[in-house]
Amino acid sequence: MKSFQKEIRLRAHARGFHLVTEEIMTQFPEIRNIEIGIFQAFIQHTSASLTINENADPTVRDDFESHINVMVPENQPYYLHNYEGDDDMPAHIKASLMGSSVSIPISHGQLNLGTWQGIYLCEHRDHAGARRLILTALGS
Repeated sequence: MKSFQKEIRLRAHARGFHLVTEEIMTQFPEIRNIEIGIFQAFIQHTSASLTINENADPTVRDDFESHINVMVPENQPYYLHNYEGDDDMPAHIKASLMGSSVSIPISHGQLNLGTWQGIYLCEHRDHAGARRLILTALGS
């Protein structure tokens, strides 16, 4: 059994849903050493998240952003946690709804994603910085 783990940084992204599969994989060449296994990416933040979805049509990412903003609006009178601005508490809720990690099979040294799948960084803050991810690959 082989195992690799690495902390990487994703560059700062504007608020929204961003396809980051290539940005992640260029920083994790160790995955090529695994013939069959599992890959996990975990984001070390509470106001951004990760998910897997459509990698071809960018309007899917725009629709995600529009819909989640309707589901979790800003400026609600019941929000107590707003120390960092109007997007603060909604960002935490959105991150919990979307999730902090993704797991993907590894086959022949590559992520075994579906044809139209990619990894999204879901950036829920208006003015976020770089985001830290812990990448783990296990297999043989």
